[in-house]
Amino acid sequence: MKLDALIVAAHPDDAEICVGGAILKLVDAGLRVGIVDVTRGEMGTRGTREERDAETAAANQLMRLSVRRNLEQPDGRVQVSVEAREKLARMLREHRPELVLAQHTDDLHPDHAATGRLAREAWYLSGLTRLAQLDGGPPAARPRRLYHFMGHVPFEPTLVIDIGDVWERKVALVRCYASQLAPSGEGDRGQHFLFGADILSRMETRARFFGERIGARVGEPLLSSGPLPVDDLRKLF
Repeated sequence: MKLDALIVAAHPDDAEICVGGAILKLVDAGLRVGIVDVTRGEMGTRGTREERDAETAAANQLMRLSVRRNLEQPDGRVQVSVEAREKLARMLREHRPELVLAQHTDDLHPDHAATGRLAREAWYLSGLTRLAQLDGGPPAARPRRLYHFMGHVPFEPTLVIDIGDVWERKVALVRCYASQLAPSGEGDRGQHFLFGADILSRMETRARFFGERIGARVGEPLLSSGPLPVDDLRKLF
């Protein structure tokens, strides 16, 4: 299936937390959007694999995705291997998105950082003609744009998407992952294991901070590895 945009994330719920607003806005605009989760999140302290699969299915319905796939890499052990990056490159050739959103390569979670590198390398490999021929699948096709979204480590964004009109729907998306929001037992207060605040609070704090940077209520930051082309100067305003 030809897609307009594809999001590459390490675990189910990463895409929703980091760029759920962008996904909703793209789908609302009539574009075909997909997600590739690199793992199934089976090593998470909270929730079972079965619970996370059910939560992902519920989130998919709210997002109205065209497709959601999984790279089936081991959770907590994601590696930037030749096999993994060529498998992801094949998915890019199969879906031929114009836009890829992927996790940033600098992140405290090794899976997040590895996923960012996997996406960047697969993005490049997807455009190599001879590699596509060796694979025997669809012809070479490299997405036009690759942006990284923010995880645990802040960066100075290239652009910030105003998500004020879909903010409440984004919160509903993340609430689909109830196993990740509720305490798992005695001694667990439902907080983030590194930073203390719960997921929804951290998500709102970031969204309000970057929204204020662009004069909006809430926003999602993205990073481009190079300058952005502008062919219509009216877009600057």
